[in-house]
Amino acid sequence: MRIRISASAGFTLVELMIVVAIIGLLAAIAIPNFVRARVTSQQNACIENLRQLDAAKQDWAVDTRQMGNVTPTSRQIRPYIGHGQRADMPSCPASAVTNFTINYSLNDLMTPPTCNIVPATHVLPQ
Repeated sequence: MRIRISASAGFTLVELMIVVAIIGLLAAIAIPNFVRARVTSQQNACIENLRQLDAAKQDWAVDTRQMGNVTPTSRQIRPYIGHGQRADMPSCPASAVTNFTINYSLNDLMTPPTCNIVPATHVLPQ
């Protein structure tokens, strides 16, 4: 009994090019969506940090009986962030630097905190 080996086993160059073209098309559709989702999640995380900072400022003002024109320091609001004195100050996820003073401005009690990295879109809604 002889086993026949077909010479047509495998893929042709045209078939391989079609598969590569389909994979390239799918990647061209998916990659911009991943980038957009990453930017949106960074924006949402930064806005949540701004909410947390604003709440910490207001808690500090109530506890220390401060008025609206006073600007707290990061050291003063650190206990109100969440984990007591050892709490890490938040940083903007869009920034490569995790330094709080570079990422955020606390402002006075009447003005919400602001993001210094992407001030156009990372804004605390009123």
